[in-house]
Amino acid sequence: MERKKVAFYTLGCKLNFSETSTIARSFVEEGFERVDFSEKADMYVINTCSVTENADKRFKTIVKQAQKANPNAFVAAVGCYAQLKPQELADVNGVDLVLGATEKFKITDYINDLSKNDFGQVHSCEIEDADFYVGSYSIGDRTRAFLKVQDGCDYKCTYCTIPLARGISRSDTLQNVLNNAAEISAKGIKEIVLTGVNIGDYGKGEFGNKKHEHTFYELVQALDEVDGIERLRISSIEPNLLKNETIEFVANSKTFVPHFHIPLQSGSNDILKLMRRRYMKELYVDRVNKIREVMPHACIGVDVIVGFPGETDEHFLETYNFLSDLDISYLHVFTYSERDNTPAANMENIVPKNVRAKRSKMLRGLSVKKRRAFYESQLNSSRKVLFEAENREGYIHGFTENYVKVKSPWNPELVNTVHEIELTEIDDDGLVRFNFDKIIA
Repeated sequence: MERKKVAFYTLGCKLNFSETSTIARSFVEEGFERVDFSEKADMYVINTCSVTENADKRFKTIVKQAQKANPNAFVAAVGCYAQLKPQELADVNGVDLVLGATEKFKITDYINDLSKNDFGQVHSCEIEDADFYVGSYSIGDRTRAFLKVQDGCDYKCTYCTIPLARGISRSDTLQNVLNNAAEISAKGIKEIVLTGVNIGDYGKGEFGNKKHEHTFYELVQALDEVDGIERLRISSIEPNLLKNETIEFVANSKTFVPHFHIPLQSGSNDILKLMRRRYMKELYVDRVNKIREVMPHACIGVDVIVGFPGETDEHFLETYNFLSDLDISYLHVFTYSERDNTPAANMENIVPKNVRAKRSKMLRGLSVKKRRAFYESQLNSSRKVLFEAENREGYIHGFTENYVKVKSPWNPELVNTVHEIELTEIDDDGLVRFNFDKIIA
């Protein structure tokens, strides 16, 4: 009997990628064949995101892609948007099944013969019921694995829907994280990226209670001892939860790389208060300075939101100048978009969308300058590069341990290998080039 084919599409963050991969493995275990989303499949699963308005809009486009590949295919939606607005997704033409936060990992229980439904069926819990932890990691999709260590968030940032979509903060057990890391290592993957909603909060809810059984620092220490992993990378971590002990440990670690991504959101304390962030900008400066003190060559990425309600021209310039003066490496710029059921959606002094767009463009320009300056600071240094699997227009790409992206003419023998190279010049599109006669190891 011919195996049914299933394809997956992931919107949003690294955490979503790790969960898609885990859900995909459950289908394979049930006898399905996983194929690329562009191929004809019997079922398409879309893992949704609802951090921005753009992610919401893209969902309909992706459903149309699936229908174009196979008009008779069964289409399921899971993830954050599916939890927040299940009926809205179910009403999209072509959608057959919508699963909320607790149901998505049991998706194979909800499908029968894959025949199309007359209307989208919804199975969604109250978010208070999302109080248990499901471990996951991505594997086989790329040369690095995303390892989920934590889920949910207890913070109450006024712009954010994630607590409504994912529930309370809870963590995987330390032993299970280590077991998953060992499984990833055994498959020959060279790099693991730790991911979660608020990974610095790791340890809370580890055994179903609210107290911390372990800390993030203890997690980092334990992972550093896992055999076979060449690189461990910390994804986004809140500045108030990035402690000196963790920074110092990474600086001397065998496997953790000198790369931090730290959300700022605003360089104005007035706006940080309106956002209900748990720090002021002075703490952020302290975190950056500490990293630079012990790892001068580290890459530091920053999340920032522009156009938040109440952000005046003066507030924005305060943010721009703050970031311009800060020794960081790149920015991820988010244009504020109103999200239902958040306090910020009801705030006054709304920033016009054209002003938001202008501010976003200015900060994206600053990011280009920051990344260029960081790359220039790395020229003529020796760095280890992990090469990735994709052939992009005749080039192979890879990242140094401190997240400098490099490219070289395509050579399949380099895929998933680590080489020490000398960084020689910056390309027109902002990547670092090097010559193979300069390879050091």
